[in-house]
This record gives sequence, C-alpha cells and structure tokens, in this order.
Amino acid sequence: MNSSNTLTASNVISFQTQLTSEEQQCIDDAIQILTGRLQQTGITFNSSTVVKDFLRLELMGVKREEFSIIFMNNQHQMISYETLFKGTIGGCTVHPREVVKRALELNAAAVILAHNHPSGVINPSQADIKITDRLKNALEMVDVRILDHIIVAGNETTSFKDTGLL
Repeated sequence: MNSSNTLTASNVISFQTQLTSEEQQCIDDAIQILTGRLQQTGITFNSSTVVKDFLRLELMGVKREEFSIIFMNNQHQMISYETLFKGTIGGCTVHPREVVKRALELNAAAVILAHNHPSGVINPSQADIKITDRLKNALEMVDVRILDHIIVAGNETTSFKDTGLL
C-alpha cells in the first residue's frame, strides 16, 4: 500500500469531534497497523460485511472521488488494495486498460471494485453502471472475475451484487 492509500484518522473521523494531536496520532497508528496486518495475512473476503467494513475504513471521509480495487487470488484472499484513479468531488475517470494491466501484473483471479461518492448520495449513477459493465467485459477477456462493486458514501455502502446490478 503506498502512502496515498494509507488510512488516516482524518479520513475516517474528520467530521467528528476535535481530537488532540496525540489522539489523532494514536488513531492513525492503529489504522496503519490494522491495514498492514490485513494485507500481510492475505485476508479472505468471504462475506460482504467484511468487504464493506474494510472499504468504509478506506474510503469514508475522502473529499474527492477515488476508484479503488481489491485484487484477490483464487481463494479470495487480498493480494493488494490500490487506488488506481482519483478525480474531483463529482466524478472520476476510469481506464479499463489500466485495470486489466494491473490485474495481470498482480496475477489476480478476482477483483472487487470500489469507489466513494463524496456527495453522500449512495445510489449508483448511470456512469457507475456503465464503467462496471466495461470493466466486466475487459476483465472477462483475461479470466479475472468481478465479485462486486461497492460504493461508499459517508458511513453507508451499497453493493452492485446485492442490488442485482452485477
């Protein structure tokens, strides 16, 4: 995980009460340790609750739209979590070629797509649905399955799989 993907307390609780610098540092350190352990142990994403909780920690409070991917092996263990694209408060351009390229570099068998809606609107847009279809078609060509696409808006999440969009 590179530094731009590192969880910070300001991402997670920026909207809550004012923290002292010591409290802020303690929370930052704890989140960094937890994220590192998840990646070291190859966490298995075998329930949508685990996925949603993980992605909520990663994307909640991010001020601009970011498109991230959990790359996994055949046992649905995380190989890597990466933010591939960053946009503005209202959108983010996603390039299927770059997603396929990275999946092949990591030898991923499956992925979970994720992005945030800084606006707080939890519903998928037509653009969200369209890019999911484009990515599904591109990744199928190289035998990489999309297991889900999760949107994080504030403290809420929605799943394309759960809503029948995938």
